[in-house]
Amino acid sequence: QVQLVESGGGLVQAGGSLRLSCAASGRTFNKQAMGWFRQAPGKEREFVAAINWSGGSTYYADSVKGRFTISRDNAKNTVYLQMNSLKPEDTAVYYCATSSSYTNYETRIGSWGQGTQVTVSS
Repeated sequence: QVQLVESGGGLVQAGGSLRLSCAASGRTFNKQAMGWFRQAPGKEREFVAAINWSGGSTYYADSVKGRFTISRDNAKNTVYLQMNSLKPEDTAVYYCATSSSYTNYETRIGSWGQGTQVTVSS
């Protein structure tokens, strides 16, 4: 099973940027789709972005499209989430997760990270 550790969260003003990283251990990282979810206080966890195993295909939730970019470096076993033009409503704990399927990413989750807090002040 792949183990995941997120980093890069923090406090930022509205309009600012952050880059989250998710470092993975395990031999099957290159074969996994990867992605990010987030959970705001009092709300359910929601999908943010996903990327296929090669990094050639991505898709995003409508709420972050055009502002967030997901990427991966398979040589470093790491997936990234570049977040620009941040808004207070982006405040949440962000989790990375593996999936055995890119096209059904959200329903085939394998491993979760522990999460990293992102707080956007207005």
